[in-house]
Amino acid sequence: MFEQVKSVLYVRLPCWKIYPGGVIYVADYIHKQRPDIKQEILDLAIIEPSQRKQTLKSRIESMQPDMVAFSWRNMQSFGPHPEDDALDVVMNFDHSPKPWRRVKAAFSAMKIIYNYSASRMRNFAFMHMVRKMMPDTRIVVGGTAVSIFGKYVAEKCPTNSVVVVGEGEAAMLSIVDGEKVTIGECYCKNDDGEVNFTHRQQNFKLEDLSSVNFEYVESIFPAIHQYTDDYVGVHTKRGCPYQCHFCLYNKIEGARQRYRDPIEIVDEIEKLNRRFGVNKIWFTDAQFCSTRRSTHHVEEILDEIIRRKLKIKWTGYIRLNYLTPVLAEKMLVSGLASLDLSFTGTQDIINSLTLGYSLEQQMQAFQMFKDAGYTNQKVKLYMPLNAPGETATTLLKTIERIKELYNMFGRENVLPFIFFIGVQPGTPVEKLLLEQGYLKKDYNPLTLNPFTIKKLLYNPKPLGSVIARSYLKAVDSLGTNSDYVGRVTMDLIEQELTSPQQQFSVGRLLENMS
Repeated sequence: MFEQVKSVLYVRLPCWKIYPGGVIYVADYIHKQRPDIKQEILDLAIIEPSQRKQTLKSRIESMQPDMVAFSWRNMQSFGPHPEDDALDVVMNFDHSPKPWRRVKAAFSAMKIIYNYSASRMRNFAFMHMVRKMMPDTRIVVGGTAVSIFGKYVAEKCPTNSVVVVGEGEAAMLSIVDGEKVTIGECYCKNDDGEVNFTHRQQNFKLEDLSSVNFEYVESIFPAIHQYTDDYVGVHTKRGCPYQCHFCLYNKIEGARQRYRDPIEIVDEIEKLNRRFGVNKIWFTDAQFCSTRRSTHHVEEILDEIIRRKLKIKWTGYIRLNYLTPVLAEKMLVSGLASLDLSFTGTQDIINSLTLGYSLEQQMQAFQMFKDAGYTNQKVKLYMPLNAPGETATTLLKTIERIKELYNMFGRENVLPFIFFIGVQPGTPVEKLLLEQGYLKKDYNPLTLNPFTIKKLLYNPKPLGSVIARSYLKAVDSLGTNSDYVGRVTMDLIEQELTSPQQQFSVGRLLENMS
């Protein structure tokens, strides 16, 4: 049995600037359950790199917390993000016809890998600094990176640390209460350096999560104002019943969907809007609208937004399986800013990735939006190009479907996002690629080997070369062409796969991939 905690410092480890919703939800929940505990939030993401260590040190010295809880968002380097574009680097290194670009890409790749390695070591160094300064302070580590690589993180943490996998509210409450056995899925490293694992007995009762007390959050995290001019994350549910081959949400959050009270959700949105002037909301669910039951839940949320006449724009990852004309209209009336969704233009790829929806049903849902009063909302298509099973034929079918959406919504409003599957440990796609020999049986998902990292951004030949050449040409054309790079890329892919000069090459391509 540990002593009950009287003070907690939450440290958001450096990442690109994005609203720290996870930390805020946990701190707010702990305050509501144990209001006597003193809490503060330190966000290293918005502090100059040269000042981060000293800032953390000063805060530890002034607060002397009983517990320091680190939030770690990112750990793998292959996922392109606002601070480095690994996708662009890999495409230039492997496929650019210009030698100087390939050399430049090689240097950029080494820089990314260096930053990746250095940031990982730096984050562990922050934890060990806290242990040195406060030998008896309990250290907790959570966040999305930890949820995927929890065992690795636990092995590198200081002694007397708890690594929380998945949601943190119940686990944190048991830790601050000094419980001997931590609630939730956790790796616990004791004073002797031994790591023990506790299984999740049950998921957190999400209906207990009331709207955030932003007056309190502002008092422990004044820097929240640095995030209120952009999209702010609000979650409405957790859990995902689908088994998409490349995704871990159903393991991290559980396969059963759990829902927050729609009134509490809209209370939270209204508080953000009234107190901070926030008018852009990103629903952070695995998918905002996904199952028949969640569709009813979404409708209740939208009804409440409309009833209160909130002037907001909102979006999130959306699944269109169970869309109705009435729901499409409510989405538009309540402030839908854009349609963000996974998209591939053939049922074969949908099935091979077990995405769990019908393409024709999805296309009918698009038409519902058009008929419901669509104006100029962006349609953002996140396309897992060149996924296992992709062929020249399926790729051309996807392009044809995109053209249908151009006709429906206007070419300027449809944004095909070029991305490839990132191979995550423990997913079905990883198992498939191990069986095929694409990945070695003993490969390290946290490797610093650039050639393995490239493989984890899955875009194999021969189609990978076609896509990459088209993408690089599209990027080069932007100096004289104001079109969107994704649209141009898809146009160029189609030209390469269908031009008379390429018939022999395409024939061999189809033969090799059959």
